[in-house]
Amino acid sequence: MTTKELQDKVCYQRDNVYDTNFRDKQKEIFDFSEDYKAFLDSSKTERLSVISAVEIAKKAGFSLLEEKTELKPGDKVYTLNRGKGILLAVMGQQTLNEGINLVAAHVDAPRLDLKPNPLYEDMSLALLKTHYYGGIKKYQWPTIPLALYGVVYLADGTKVDIAIGDKSEDPVFYITDLLPHLATEQMSKKMGQGIVGESLNLLVGSIPYEDKEAKERVKLNILKILNDSYGICEKDFISAELEVVPAYGARDVGFDRSLISAYGHDDRVCSYTGLRAICDCNNPKKTAVCMLVDKEEIGSMGNTGMQSRFFEHILGEMCDKTGASLRLCMTRSTCLSADVGAANDPTYPSVQEKNNAAVLNGGIMLAKYTGARGKSGSSDASAELVSKIRRLFDKYGIVWQIAELGKVDEGGGGTVAQFVANLDIDTIDCGVPLLSMHAPFEIAAKADVYMAYLAYKAFLED
Repeated sequence: MTTKELQDKVCYQRDNVYDTNFRDKQKEIFDFSEDYKAFLDSSKTERLSVISAVEIAKKAGFSLLEEKTELKPGDKVYTLNRGKGILLAVMGQQTLNEGINLVAAHVDAPRLDLKPNPLYEDMSLALLKTHYYGGIKKYQWPTIPLALYGVVYLADGTKVDIAIGDKSEDPVFYITDLLPHLATEQMSKKMGQGIVGESLNLLVGSIPYEDKEAKERVKLNILKILNDSYGICEKDFISAELEVVPAYGARDVGFDRSLISAYGHDDRVCSYTGLRAICDCNNPKKTAVCMLVDKEEIGSMGNTGMQSRFFEHILGEMCDKTGASLRLCMTRSTCLSADVGAANDPTYPSVQEKNNAAVLNGGIMLAKYTGARGKSGSSDASAELVSKIRRLFDKYGIVWQIAELGKVDEGGGGTVAQFVANLDIDTIDCGVPLLSMHAPFEIAAKADVYMAYLAYKAFLED
């Protein structure tokens, strides 16, 4: 046996997707990424992500679960959770007593939310107060173009959809920052204290209302515009969900166009690839399920998060319609917790342990556990489960890599894995590595995006 043969046999060597037979499939990889970029641009909130998912699912032949009195192999069904989550299923050859294969991802992303009473005037400017959602670096949000999305319910219950900032003819919004000439004190602070949450105020106007006798004339003029355009009064902000997100679309990065920069890769990259995988899933052995949830970025709490009983209720309904046992179904199920991870960044290598860090173009990332420091708040996948998924990916030629989220004492993070595992379901994290995770503009590799789609599809169909 030669040294090379020995190394090939016993050593773990990461593959670059483009050093495998996928080099010849670069056009497929890039074409898939164009569809993904279009999804990102149309799905900047969890509500819009679900609307896009329904459109894609219907084109693939899915129908509402509630319209079915019985379920048989091959049926494609979906159901919604309050417009912020969706569960899709393709009924398998085996009964639900044999369990399901579940891909669970989330469609919320770090952002700024408007406070319930946001609008105010100061120094002849109109601004909106915000409350940040999820883990952000606050200093990244000033001085970039911002868009406003969401829903407002008027006093009579009428729903008004808001989408301002992404069309070329739209205005954008803006959070100011100090000029360096006057920022000596600000720049002497730690980065996390230079911009505080209460200073993330959205600039929305400066023209005063024409009546000089009126109070807070700029604020009044903004309210008049909102009322004329949408029927909105100031009190209607209380019954609104309005989200501030970056006002720019997904773009290719690099001379070779191999990377995608966009808002919301975390976790719409796994949501989209999981959605596409189940839409392309035909005749699976076990019932294939893809669940896209809300609220992961703030702990998966609430009735649209993974900690709600929604998943149990829907799976129970499916078991009832097929005469299966919910307990048996859960204990014999397997889940890929489809969430992103941190790719090793050559500019900041000190926070990663190189042997256990993901790299761009290394394929889909398996994470045996997440959590913080001593694995706190994680689901630690068993050796049996890791072996099962490893063999599955190898069987289908999926390029994959193993990784952790940074050095042991550096920090950490969580996913929905622990909440699925708490339901007695074998669960492992499996997603796309990113650079600049949680920034207004994140980086993903097109090859890794495509590999996630192939991995989820193989898992759901096998």
